Amino acid sequence: MGITDTKAGTGTAATAGGGSRRWLMLALGTAAQTSSFAFVYGLPYLIPVLRGSERLSLSQAGLLVACPTVGLLLALYAWGAAADRYGERVVLASGLGLATLALTAALLVHGLVLLGLMFALAGAAGASVSAASGRVVLGWFPPEQRGLAMGIRQTSTPLGMLVAAVSMPPLAAAYGLRGALLFVTLLSAVMTVLVALLVVDPPRPPRTAPGGARPASPYRGSRTLWRIHGASALMVWPQFTVGAFGLVFLTDVRHWSPVAAGQLMACGQALAACCRIGAGRWSDAVGSRLRPMRALAGAVGAASLLLAACAQWWPSAASVVLLVLLCGLSASTNGLSFTSVAELAGPRWAGRALGVQNIGQNLTASLAPPVVGALISASGYGTAFACAAVCGVAAIAVVPVRAVDGAA
Repeated sequence: MGITDTKAGTGTAATAGGGSRRWLMLALGTAAQTSSFAFVYGLPYLIPVLRGSERLSLSQAGLLVACPTVGLLLALYAWGAAADRYGERVVLASGLGLATLALTAALLVHGLVLLGLMFALAGAAGASVSAASGRVVLGWFPPEQRGLAMGIRQTSTPLGMLVAAVSMPPLAAAYGLRGALLFVTLLSAVMTVLVALLVVDPPRPPRTAPGGARPASPYRGSRTLWRIHGASALMVWPQFTVGAFGLVFLTDVRHWSPVAAGQLMACGQALAACCRIGAGRWSDAVGSRLRPMRALAGAVGAASLLLAACAQWWPSAASVVLLVLLCGLSASTNGLSFTSVAELAGPRWAGRALGVQNIGQNLTASLAPPVVGALISASGYGTAFACAAVCGVAAIAVVPVRAVDGAA
């Protein structure tokens, strides 16, 4: 069995009470992350209007889309350390408030540089949600429910993309870039108020161990956490290849309208949310986070390879089906890796470990749009999807199933 209560430490909060409260905390954490990701990962749905209104090339639009994840990347560890020290509620409320201010400023500026700066600042502030909301959820749930709970919480990424896919293209068509940005600004403002009023930090064990010593770093003398970070970062590449350029593929290659393409991508993100919940429940049932993660990495590699073949040699409706399927599969492992990292790190290191986890994922997410955009421009969509397949296959070897499950 790969799931234990000794390392996670946060199960004490869940078993001490708070039956209905834990589900409220799960709902708030998921909603806060969804509102943040509607902006951070929803910008790809604005690539058509960015190319038009701001007169950007595809590579420049990809660079602008990457700016929020660059800001997120730079701030994640600091927010994680703050959550470990000061608690989740303060970090969530202050970060969301700062993100709202940065998005408000983005409504007033134009051009690649100024928009990129505001987007990066908003992403850096929104990193607080990635660092702290997972701690809230894990702190209120016992080990046998954490896979499901974290799977639900991690639906915030596809749900944020779904919200963006449904709202951003029609808002941009009707009101331009600023209309779409105003929508995510208001979402952030509402969640700032709700988090400040309703989030309750989970109870924590004493700050020192019984012998008086501080808990040792979970990274000391072991590569297990680093391998989980690496495998999850590899899985981000196919997720963001499809998430950032699926809509562009549908409009440029399949000749769909941006609104219709956005609606289909929303279906893909709905499937992604279901896959994350299903993967979390699967991990609770089998007593392992990493065995399902390895199996799903293989499925992503196979689906990406088939999509590459369709895009290169057999352009047909099959590529549309594979695109939606890959939206779901490529997002399915995220909650598994986050839950495993938090359980292995323990309550006094969970914020920082989740910060490191997020850094690896968001470094990949920030590199993927400009690199994949350049690949598509140079070699076509087949090459881009083939690279996604390579990452999925590589993740199979990196996931440390024996190191975690064999030691439990």
